[in-house]
Amino acid sequence: MPQSHHPAKPQHMRPPQQSAAESGIHVAIIMDGNGRWATSRGRPRTAGHIAGARVVKKIVEAAPDFGIGMLTLYAFSADNWARPSREVALLMKLFRRYLVSEVERCVTNDVRMRIIGRRDRIPAELLRAIVSAEEATRHGRKLDLRIAVDYSARDSMVRAAESLRDKESITREELAGAMGRVNHWYGEARDVDLLIRTGGEQRLSDFLLWECAYAELYFTERRWPEFTAADLQQAASEFHSRERRYGTVPAAAAG
Repeated sequence: MPQSHHPAKPQHMRPPQQSAAESGIHVAIIMDGNGRWATSRGRPRTAGHIAGARVVKKIVEAAPDFGIGMLTLYAFSADNWARPSREVALLMKLFRRYLVSEVERCVTNDVRMRIIGRRDRIPAELLRAIVSAEEATRHGRKLDLRIAVDYSARDSMVRAAESLRDKESITREELAGAMGRVNHWYGEARDVDLLIRTGGEQRLSDFLLWECAYAELYFTERRWPEFTAADLQQAASEFHSRERRYGTVPAAAAG
């Protein structure tokens, strides 16, 4: 009777190595204070947005050095459409300019760039730039950069629930997945570890409400155009000094 032959098992099987983006913490930033920074200097609000865009480049470059694997930036909320039309138009142009100019840098620095939020209300030229940037940077593994444009957490929850209306019951995982899909996010639904807000305000402003359920919150008086890599490092250090219990008690108290 012929003897069966089975392929030999590899002697040194290793699990796939996590990328830096997968192993690092998830930091979300509400980039507040551009307009106030400009007006306090006697300049138009639009000058603050231009200065803020330059800061984004520096923070994205520095983030991996501080153990950040995913960085989500709140660039334009669904409520921001109510701002003066000239300011909105400039912001749309700045977004497009940033995407076009930073693609090569992201590819070089192994950064994957993706945009979350609605896409049915943004200009066609910006939409084309989004699609192009996401495709060009899709292999990045050092940092997962997400930029929220026309984003609302509450709206996301409503639209996600509507998409699941035919199900008798849903799990948290299913709702999180549906929220991702309505915001054109098809990656892992990662919770936020650290939320930073600049500009002195202390509120979430409809940003990542689901993902921030157990996030550590860090508020700074610095307005976004003043925010530096050193400030990001300080926030990350503060995060690592905190004890995260997720509703439990410390081990010492439990004993």
